[in-house]
Amino acid sequence: MSAPQVIDIATIVGLALLGVATLFAVLRIVRGPSLADRILGLDTLTVLGTGIIGVFAVRTGLYVYVDIAVGLALVAFLATAAFARYLLSRGSP
Repeated sequence: MSAPQVIDIATIVGLALLGVATLFAVLRIVRGPSLADRILGLDTLTVLGTGIIGVFAVRTGLYVYVDIAVGLALVAFLATAAFARYLLSRGSP
């Protein structure tokens, strides 16, 4: 088995696993009993999106997508911090 075949198989498996994890994250967003669960689901979804972009970059060989993934990760971190600040300002129910 040559190296390109191994990379193809690994990226297909990686994308499939990231897809399954994305479905579970969406399920957590929809069914989350609390606002904190929904925020955690959104943060997980952005991390998985970053992973999908990274695997896609490896699969295509276009590593400009890594810059996009880093930008998404930075924006996601700021959004999660803003949501956490909002939760703290609301107080506990």
